[in-house]
Amino acid sequence: MRVLSGIQPTGNLHLGNYLGAIRNWVRMQEEISAQGGQCLYFLADLHAISMPHDPAQLTANTRAMAAALVACGIDTDRSILFNQARVPAHAELQWLLNGTARMGWLNRMTQWKDKAGKNREGASAALFTYPVLQAADVLLYQTTHVPVGEDQKQHLELARDVAQKFNNDYCAPDAPVFTLPEPIIPKEAARIMSLRDGSAKMSKSDPSDMSRINLTDDADLMNQKVKKARTDPEPLPSEPEGLEGRAEARNLVGIYATLANQSVADVLRDFAGQGFGQFKPALAELMVEKLGPINQRFTALREDSAALDAILAKGAERARELATPTLDASYAALGLCR
Repeated sequence: MRVLSGIQPTGNLHLGNYLGAIRNWVRMQEEISAQGGQCLYFLADLHAISMPHDPAQLTANTRAMAAALVACGIDTDRSILFNQARVPAHAELQWLLNGTARMGWLNRMTQWKDKAGKNREGASAALFTYPVLQAADVLLYQTTHVPVGEDQKQHLELARDVAQKFNNDYCAPDAPVFTLPEPIIPKEAARIMSLRDGSAKMSKSDPSDMSRINLTDDADLMNQKVKKARTDPEPLPSEPEGLEGRAEARNLVGIYATLANQSVADVLRDFAGQGFGQFKPALAELMVEKLGPINQRFTALREDSAALDAILAKGAERARELATPTLDASYAALGLCR
């Protein structure tokens, strides 16, 4: 079993990233390595240049994201952590797969429609072919499983379509080049919402820093943000059904439940009838307990650029070794001499 997942280095990780994805990466690392499998986690810096960006900021963000992932628990001895740009095979395989991917497939991608908006003529070619690079990311390592949320299912389906067509067009039936990856639906797909608007996802692009808990926030700032989080005047109910129509209350209770590894029902049983004046301090205390050690490790790591570059270089070397056989087989299947 070989699992691969990536994240764009577009700024600091926040609580939503941690509870929605990174904590599951750490759990998978434990479970899959115990079964003799392998996890690859990468920083998608090549994907990041599909949109306008500041080069110096991208460099800084890539290092900061590496520090955050290690601080959250990614063990670089058990997992392979790297950034795409250090493994040129990603870009090479994307070009080879561009001959197999079809314009119609890419035109149907909802992410392309959303990000390009009405100005499709002004969007970059990289944004349009973004899903082909994603397919290359996955197929390069003979990945067997990819963790996916609702917004990424379409991209994994395209990767499977590209792999299947390539195998059919260029390979003998008993000697396919690519493994068709299967999705992993996380056991606990926590959906963390904004602290200022319970109907919107927590996001690093929100102009209000008070809308999110960053993993860089210290204890005082976490306490302040929880204290000022939007709520309603009603006390907490005794049953989950009582949270219907109360988006902000549901969000804060859900955050507590996820951090404490409890069900929402268990949290409400403990806090039923209490107002947010009592609940918020308990949530802030739990948040500081769980995120404080991550913040301390991150603060120490992010100041050491040399150590972070060494971590990424080590991971990239291991990734290049795994990628070479697939890339060589792809060139050979296409009849390319090199």
